[in-house]
Amino acid sequence: MSLGYVAPSGGRAGDGDPGAPGAPGAPGAPGGLGVRCEGVVHLYRTFEGHDVVALQGVDLEIDAGERVAFLGPSGSGKSTLLALLGGIQRPSAGRIFLGDEEVSRMGERYLARLRARRVSTMLQGASRNLLTYATARQNLGFARLALSARERREVLPEEELLRMVGLAQQLDQVVATMSGGQRQRLALACAASTGPQLLLADEPTSQLSHEDRDHVLTLLHRLGDDLGTTVVVVTHQPEVAATFPRTVTMKGGRVGAEGRDGSEYAVVGAEGVLHLPSHLAAEWPAGTLVRIEPEERRLVVSRPEDHS
Repeated sequence: MSLGYVAPSGGRAGDGDPGAPGAPGAPGAPGGLGVRCEGVVHLYRTFEGHDVVALQGVDLEIDAGERVAFLGPSGSGKSTLLALLGGIQRPSAGRIFLGDEEVSRMGERYLARLRARRVSTMLQGASRNLLTYATARQNLGFARLALSARERREVLPEEELLRMVGLAQQLDQVVATMSGGQRQRLALACAASTGPQLLLADEPTSQLSHEDRDHVLTLLHRLGDDLGTTVVVVTHQPEVAATFPRTVTMKGGRVGAEGRDGSEYAVVGAEGVLHLPSHLAAEWPAGTLVRIEPEERRLVVSRPEDHS
């Protein structure tokens, strides 16, 4: 089933307004938004006044229209990276590009328009994304406030969007009376309601039943299939990540590994840093001596005692 895309007509492309009708990235525009990180570093300060390095030299490229799942233990930097991609925070160092534009250097006014029209971010915890005293219909209307009347006609109708996440009967129900699973599904519907080119979702399926989880995943993948939206999801659930064509595993604030088309790859970081796969890291703790033997187009890593 199609998401009901209607091609916009008229308007001038490239006029500098990220939401200008006819401009690349206007609501309803086909295709996703590519992402590129170059040496991204991010520090934050604790209440005790200590500086903590959340990200250290992240290099990453996501093509327009890709669907990617970020995996990694708590504190690995995956949620921080998602917030930086959405322009919610700015990196301490390094550069982040959305398409050809450097989001890490955008002015606040331009960034606000970008977040309202081209990039949607679903934060962890459904209530952080919703007005709990309002109905589902009103929440969707609030999410679309930045759209013009014409743009609202070009995105998916509210009733159809809610039907896709299994909330067709909750159109006029107040959020405060909904179950946790219903709120989570509504939060995703709101994030998708502007027809964004880039959708970022932090743990969108956490603590959901299998049925609720399937509704959420269905909408995420249909956005990619029907509109070409670039979808980036943070999850701790391997079964959710397995539905995505590409996975990125964060370790210690870096990209440690990637999965593509069923194959796992370690990622060489700055200064030649290479993270071992999790099962080997557990068997070979920090300080273990290893031998690296280059062969044609591959490296063989072994412990000296393996040859004794």
